[in-house]
Amino acid sequence: MTFSVSRRIAASTEDVWALLTDTSRWPDWGPSITGVEPAAARPGPAARPGSGGLAFCSRGKVRTVLGAALPYTVTAFEAGRYWSWSVAGIPATGHRVIPQDGGCLVTFTVPWWAPAYLPVCALALRRIERLATG
Repeated sequence: MTFSVSRRIAASTEDVWALLTDTSRWPDWGPSITGVEPAAARPGPAARPGSGGLAFCSRGKVRTVLGAALPYTVTAFEAGRYWSWSVAGIPATGHRVIPQDGGCLVTFTVPWWAPAYLPVCALALRRIERLATG
């Protein structure tokens, strides 16, 4: 079971997907992220054409607002549509983009035990909208 929050964004699926998969952009929209260090030596299967470019790597470290650098692993990936991850071995958010007329619907999911994180996800979606349409 998961909980989710969604936002309709008047931008192309491709533009939103690029924001979601470019690790250098995660701090721009992720309220709890201040930096990302992808494991560049051996990119995983997510780093391939159509994934948002080689900037998206299936493993690395994410720096949080608390200053901790935690390992991340992409746990599910469907190019152009969906990815989810775990942080420090704990299931984290899922990120889905669904094309719609005049834009797309973007949905973030959180595990059943993390509904308190939904307002953070809602803020991230507002930031993604601003970046994609601004």
